[in-house]
Amino acid sequence: MHSKTPRLQFISLIKPTAVCLFLCVVVSLFSCNPPTVRQYGFLTTLGHDTISIESITRQGNTVTSDAVDRFPTLRIRHTVVSLTDGGSIRHLEMDIYTPSEPSGQRNRKVVADVANNKVHLSKTDSTGTVNRDFPTGGSMVVAHVPQMYSLYELYFVAALKQATASNLAAGSSVKMRQFYIDREFDRFPLGEAIVKPLAGAKMEITHDWLSGTGEASMDSANNMLGYSGARTTYDVRVRRLATPPDVKGVAARFEAKEKEGGFVKSLSVRDTVRAQIGNTTFTVDYGRPLLRGRTLLGDVIPFDYVWRTGANAATQFTTSTSIRLAGMQVPAATYTLFTAPHKNGVDLIVNKQTGEWGTEYNPTLNLGRAGMTSEVAKAPIEQFTISIIPTDNRHGALVFEWGSFRWTAPIEVQ
Repeated sequence: MHSKTPRLQFISLIKPTAVCLFLCVVVSLFSCNPPTVRQYGFLTTLGHDTISIESITRQGNTVTSDAVDRFPTLRIRHTVVSLTDGGSIRHLEMDIYTPSEPSGQRNRKVVADVANNKVHLSKTDSTGTVNRDFPTGGSMVVAHVPQMYSLYELYFVAALKQATASNLAAGSSVKMRQFYIDREFDRFPLGEAIVKPLAGAKMEITHDWLSGTGEASMDSANNMLGYSGARTTYDVRVRRLATPPDVKGVAARFEAKEKEGGFVKSLSVRDTVRAQIGNTTFTVDYGRPLLRGRTLLGDVIPFDYVWRTGANAATQFTTSTSIRLAGMQVPAATYTLFTAPHKNGVDLIVNKQTGEWGTEYNPTLNLGRAGMTSEVAKAPIEQFTISIIPTDNRHGALVFEWGSFRWTAPIEVQ
């Protein structure tokens, strides 16, 4: 055997060292300019009540949020979202703590993965894990929590990126699919959202969990500065905080107040109407949003669109016997009531689906659709009100009142 020459020995010694040095240089070059870390927050109020508060850290395509919201139940959340370069969600993990739940049900984890034109959702709590898959059709995907505005900011940023990439004119619609973190996956699959980037760094958003149009303002770096629900049934105000808030401290105070029975008032309380005409009994279960100085018809309640006729879950109408309602034959059963206002009138829709959310309207299940009498209320009505007014043992009226409108439909017991 021959020993290696000094030169070969030198090369054999230097090669690993050179490779390591080269790799270190490459790594250092890439690590010299990591994405900027941005920290900020959002504060959401309804009147004088704080509804939610968030502390947010964003670095590149990763968004981390610690939040507490009261809607009206208190929930404390830790969320990490990974985004695509286009702003769509790639991966989301959210840990949710609900203090008011029984001890074994307070902690829940939701995980979402978006790939290959589908969303895979899993929810894990003390009862086990639920998994669901939903097709996206290749659409941009976002996540929805009613009062978590770091997620709303993602809607707007993604829409701005899409508008720029597609060279869309101001006011053009950008469509998205949204999944629901606080809802049962099997009952509430992917919904739809439409975001419109407007001139002057303004944004509009509508989606199938929101009655009306939300409005946001952005800065030149595509940061959401504020959001207003004035044109929706959730009249909230959201403002950006330059310094991340003390979410842990706020959550502790909210939890102590909730234990004392100090639940924040629901944005739209639920109410039940009970009435009787002759031997027929009626019940109406519905949400009661407040006026809060807003313009209703043509704004909060758009013309020529189906309205849930209240807020939150759909309005449920039950009759114990067969009746005629607005001229429609309605057998004894429970139904959902929708309305469709127009500039020159309003339609009442009786739908055979029940138990759904207020925006889950399936026209193929309509029992019937008929016009209502539209009048101007004698005085503004602050809270949406449904009543059934008997006139004799066989006749009465179904009445909807809110703001300046009063809509009525005749009831005839058979």
